[in-house]
Amino acid sequence: MSALCNLCPRKCNIDREVSAGYCKSIGNSDNATIARAALHFWEEPCISGENGSGTVFFSNCNLKCVFCQNVKISTDGEGREISYKRLAQIFLELKEQGAENINLVTPTHYSYAILKALDMVKSKLDIPVLMNCGGYELAETIKMFDGYIDIYLPDLKYKSSELSGKYSSCPDYFENACAAYEEMHRQVPELIWKDKSHNGEKLLKRGLIIRHLVLPGCYHDSLDILDWLNSCGFLTKDNFLLSLMSQFTPTSACEKFPELNRRVTTFEYNKVVTKALSLGFNGYIQERSSAKAEYTPPFDLTGV
Repeated sequence: MSALCNLCPRKCNIDREVSAGYCKSIGNSDNATIARAALHFWEEPCISGENGSGTVFFSNCNLKCVFCQNVKISTDGEGREISYKRLAQIFLELKEQGAENINLVTPTHYSYAILKALDMVKSKLDIPVLMNCGGYELAETIKMFDGYIDIYLPDLKYKSSELSGKYSSCPDYFENACAAYEEMHRQVPELIWKDKSHNGEKLLKRGLIIRHLVLPGCYHDSLDILDWLNSCGFLTKDNFLLSLMSQFTPTSACEKFPELNRRVTTFEYNKVVTKALSLGFNGYIQERSSAKAEYTPPFDLTGV
């Protein structure tokens, strides 16, 4: 591995044992900082299942979106630094608790530690390993996880470079995300389902789910995203799932962006839902009223 960190499109090119880059992660590459490791029941039904997703929340983030609900860990970096050996133990502990899968949330800035941990225990995990990320990834980094990740669950936040630059300081978001999705799809080109089901909902064993959160005042960008998903070439209605989300909740940081300092309206969300349905996507459409406090768990070092 390189001593200089270039794991994400920021390409900070810094020695993280000496100083932190944009994501603020610092320390030995064999270690990772996590804020919580526990069963989580608020993912898509095919992920959470009956027993919950074995979710590991990694601290720090390369996006730091102004509307982030997990700001305590994404920006403030709350959490505890652990070794890759402890991380491997955590994966097994979550499996023993009955987790339907191992769910790595915002993980790629700790890629080296995660891969070492998975090398230790992947053969003992008879449940899928899932990467849950913000979409602003390097395809080269995603390639490192080929054979390790069974389910990819990335966000597709923006198509507009103006919006991604304004709200996440990355005008190159869409181009990098597209390349990352294509690599994810190369690794998991079809949806494979488990025999097990919960309340009639099958559990996903392998595949790609792309999430999109509709933002206030940005539904036109959401419509552009749906058009891209419908015509990008490597995706079809049958080889990935779309998860459309309405749970946007203004944060204190949104006070500096008055256009974001409100909920998504019924009109805005219905425009996006109507188009998604007309295009025939498979997946999930969140009810507009579904934003709940439970979606943001306490980052209290549970399971660390």
